[in-house]
Amino acid sequence: MQNKPYIIGITGGSGSGKTTFIKQIREQFPEKQLCILSMDEYYRPREEQDKDDEGIVHFDKPKSIDKQALLRDISQLMAGSIVSLPRYNFNNKDADPVMLTFHPAPIIIVEGLFTFHYKKLRKLLDLKIYFHAKDNLKVIRRIKRDQVERNYPIEDVLYRYEKHVLPAFEKYIKPYIEGADIVVNNNKNFEKGFNVICGFLKNKLAEHKQS
Repeated sequence: MQNKPYIIGITGGSGSGKTTFIKQIREQFPEKQLCILSMDEYYRPREEQDKDDEGIVHFDKPKSIDKQALLRDISQLMAGSIVSLPRYNFNNKDADPVMLTFHPAPIIIVEGLFTFHYKKLRKLLDLKIYFHAKDNLKVIRRIKRDQVERNYPIEDVLYRYEKHVLPAFEKYIKPYIEGADIVVNNNKNFEKGFNVICGFLKNKLAEHKQS
């Protein structure tokens, strides 16, 4: 494909800093240069999710994501088509539905927990970026996010982290660090990694413009 988009995959455990990184990258590049697709928007409805032995809905499995819809939308973006989908509201029934629109761009970033685990998606990636942080820091960040931003009870946050999040990280995310092209250490901050990746993206955009 002539002028094929450059596809970047970003993964890392919950609380490793992926979302914050993506928000800052978004501020640096306009949509016509960079399309960012988050796997969070592809969670299946709550009623379609598995439950654990205690009857708690388990969102931290690869099957919790509508993988086929994600791959379909990536293919459409690669082919130059616009993609629209409803924003996932994290099971907040009071949230007003919001439609998201994604435009084709020279660089497409796909971010999510299972970005490297899905074989078909992994094969599409030209660059794989892995976010690393110590487990204790990830727990603290997860608590702050889920308790403050999403108003989840602390007991629920800790239960899910121990029973769902951590086992899923060990099985579906951590093993792929060996195949990453770039590992961003985010124990304190990712400023240096951010600057390096921004410079890389600017170079790729310059190459695309010349082609």
